[in-house]
Amino acid sequence: MRKPRLVVPVVLALFSQIASPFAAVAQSAPAEPGISDAEAAAPPARGPRDAFYCEQRKLGSWFYCDPDKAREAAASVAAPRVPAAKQLAAISEQLEELKARAILQPTSENLASYMRFQREQLDRASTFADVWGRTVWQNPDLDYTLERPINSLGKQTWMADRKAAKATTMQELSQRYGVFYFYSSGCSACRVFAPIVRSISDQYGLEVLAVSMDGGANDVFPRYAVNTGQYERMGLTGNQVPALVLFDTLTKKPIPIGYGLMAADEVMDRIFTLTQTQPGSDY
Repeated sequence: MRKPRLVVPVVLALFSQIASPFAAVAQSAPAEPGISDAEAAAPPARGPRDAFYCEQRKLGSWFYCDPDKAREAAASVAAPRVPAAKQLAAISEQLEELKARAILQPTSENLASYMRFQREQLDRASTFADVWGRTVWQNPDLDYTLERPINSLGKQTWMADRKAAKATTMQELSQRYGVFYFYSSGCSACRVFAPIVRSISDQYGLEVLAVSMDGGANDVFPRYAVNTGQYERMGLTGNQVPALVLFDTLTKKPIPIGYGLMAADEVMDRIFTLTQTQPGSDY
């Protein structure tokens, strides 16, 4: 009966006897000229991936299927990008340089270089403006004209709505607000402004208290008061007349409307803005 255990030692012994001469020859053989020991010891360069072994059989590193990680890492490290602000500054600087060179040395070549570069920037600006408009059209939250139209039809509609809102506001003012009108008998602007204030008062039932800064009478407001500190208490300074102040009877706080001669529409617009809108919301 055979003993399989003896087969393996015998085969290994024969293999060592056969391989020994070849190993000796390999050790004694001189190295190829021009190749260093490090290069000779380096692993062979990997060839292209074998589709059968790498993709279908998925043998991995046994058949050099793994990608060269060091090479991929080096390739993935991109050159540092120049910030857009610096690029824009460089363009402006180059444009100014070409312009200066064309002015100081007005040769055909210098002028052509400046004109070509300038045309490139004009094209870039045109593209920017075009994309800006398209972006606004497609994003209503960025379209300011929806709040304050600029085309003729939209503007007419907006102004009609605004006029109605101002009229409603003025109708409701008399329930909460009163007006202090400061004037001087020798002020020509005050004589022109007094009838305007009176018309607003009569139209919207707004109570107006005329206050004379010099004690002089007023033909439009025969019932007037003489200033005894009301001007300063209303938050006004400089004794400038005419001056108009809206007084809130609910909060007991004055709201200066303005100084000088104003048209009725301007007075109404200021009152609407000061009482119905928050700063920055109407722009």
